[in-house]
Amino acid sequence: MTSLAVVLQSFFTDRLIRQRQASPHTITAYRNTIRLLLRFTWQHTGKPPTDLHLSDLDAPLITQFLQHLETERGNRVTTRNARLAAIHSLFRYAALHTPEHAGTIQRVLAIPSKRSDRTIVCYLTTQEVHALVTAPDLSTWHGLRDHALLQLACQTGLRVSELTNLKIHDVHLGSGAHVYAHGKGRKDRITPLTRHSATVLGNWLQQRAGHPHDPLFVSRRRTALSTDAVERLVTKHAAAASKSCTSISGKHVTPHTLRHSAAMALLHAGVDISVIALWLGHESSETSMIYLHADMTLKEQALARTNQSTTDTPARYQATDALLAFLDSL
Repeated sequence: MTSLAVVLQSFFTDRLIRQRQASPHTITAYRNTIRLLLRFTWQHTGKPPTDLHLSDLDAPLITQFLQHLETERGNRVTTRNARLAAIHSLFRYAALHTPEHAGTIQRVLAIPSKRSDRTIVCYLTTQEVHALVTAPDLSTWHGLRDHALLQLACQTGLRVSELTNLKIHDVHLGSGAHVYAHGKGRKDRITPLTRHSATVLGNWLQQRAGHPHDPLFVSRRRTALSTDAVERLVTKHAAAASKSCTSISGKHVTPHTLRHSAAMALLHAGVDISVIALWLGHESSETSMIYLHADMTLKEQALARTNQSTTDTPARYQATDALLAFLDSL
């Protein structure tokens, strides 16, 4: 077994699974990156992955691989940087176990991330959120489920994976109503519910029935909704809502759009950005700064204050004290 094979196996089994207890999503993303890299290396060196050594994955080859992702696979810069982050994580682990490859490892770790344009987040206004949430037909079982899911997503800003992982016992109604979310990176958090959201979820739970450990949002077969299923129902109801609220038709509405909408609603309500970061389960409040960039309301208020200060005619100075008046007359 080559040094690369040993490092790879221990990286996934020891580092990611045992030490970091990484989520299945993270493990899958890292696995896909390494798989792409090994196949690319096989094509360019002629060596199958089982014969590759760590020295074969040098900085020039990694750079070619990153260029291949953008030019041939059509990946965006953000995807390219995510792949590079996974490779860096592997090589940082390798630095501790294969010091004889220190030179190769340091050169790979020196490959920088690529700068990318900051995209303005897409979010729904209060009127658009209302149109979306009320789009489902409440006379049907599916309509009640979709109405509850959309209301919860728009009010709490939960990730789609957090919504699909919710269990019945994660919803606590009554006094201090809240939902217990199992967040990204195994970070759980409690998000309070408004009175309206609690009522909507209560109505759904009466229809849902089931045991406490059953999924909250299920299909007719009583299996948990997948993230793809949630995305499809959001798209369907957004199309229906656009008939009564035409502004929605100009937006690409996804489950993550509902998360952005919740954040923007908090920002417009005057909630501090650090609190919004805690609400959304962000690792750092810097991640939540994208909402400040997207908030046109705050920018218009700043512009109004600027225009007021530049257009007002300054008043003529008048001394408010006899002694000051004497000094001014000198």
